[in-house]
Amino acid sequence: MIEHTTTTNHSFGKSLFLHLFPGLLTGICYYALLNPFHHWGYPSMMALLMSIVLVLVPVELGYLLYLGKKENGKLSLQNIVHYRNPIPVKQYLIWVPIIIIMMAIIFTVLKPVDIFMQNYIFNWLSPFESGLQGDFSKNALVVTYAMLAVFGAVVAPIVEELYFRGYLLPRMDFAGKWAPLLHSLLFGLYHMWTPWMFVTRTIGMLPIIYAAKKKNLKVCIIAHCMINLVDVIFGVIFILGMSGGV
Repeated sequence: MIEHTTTTNHSFGKSLFLHLFPGLLTGICYYALLNPFHHWGYPSMMALLMSIVLVLVPVELGYLLYLGKKENGKLSLQNIVHYRNPIPVKQYLIWVPIIIIMMAIIFTVLKPVDIFMQNYIFNWLSPFESGLQGDFSKNALVVTYAMLAVFGAVVAPIVEELYFRGYLLPRMDFAGKWAPLLHSLLFGLYHMWTPWMFVTRTIGMLPIIYAAKKKNLKVCIIAHCMINLVDVIFGVIFILGMSGGV
């Protein structure tokens, strides 16, 4: 499908709000759910996954569908989500692995920056727990990683790519050639539940903005899902290696 070329560009203020407001709401929900889920024996990742279900997906996807209803008279993303031009299959086979490798290298190299910022700047915040280092039951981890497989590795990446790369990025003409960098910075700040990673995310997400060059959002979606799927794989391996108790 060739995308519609008419785009209403945002002002800087509107773009800033639309980038950060969903993250603020998701972050508030996440921190509100931390203690209850800890009390129930779950890692903080479970609080984030529930925040994705309760806030992130309804807010971001709901807003896109609302705009689509206004634009098209029905629940459709046509003319709302851009970068939908088709590309040859071989382009996916080339560029998705390249994007994943580049992002993996960046996130690995900048890991010490995350640790420094978490220990010395954001040490007043609760650490984010994957559940694989703490004393969590096997049952709790099975539920957590089942949720991660669905909402963390599929639903959230798809919704975020539709909202951020498909809707917000094409409407940032005010930033000119700096739009990809500003967009990546705002996407990093949007993750308010792990603010110590905003530098790494700002740089690490730049390869995925390949969609801005090729106008194909599916490349971003596939790469984003596969990157998040790595955490699921590590979780499954860890759970399979646990003893059989609860």
